[in-house]
Amino acid sequence: MGLTDTERGILDIEARLWLQPGPKETAMLVELGLSPNRYYQLLAKLLDDGRALRHDPVLINRLRRRREAMRAARAARWVS
Repeated sequence: MGLTDTERGILDIEARLWLQPGPKETAMLVELGLSPNRYYQLLAKLLDDGRALRHDPVLINRLRRRREAMRAARAARWVS
């Protein structure tokens, strides 16, 4: 089974270049009808979904690397 329209929409939004957070949040609400909180919950699930990886492996791997970098940065703050 493939991705839903909402899941594809989330990946489409993530693939765009955003210079400021405001327009991205507007796109979440206008294009998908999702609050930023719900959007990021769904995005987190997509990063571990094989369907998303097959749909856009470059994007998913980039987002996974970013997630791991953020986790590592948070962990480093706890250690120091």
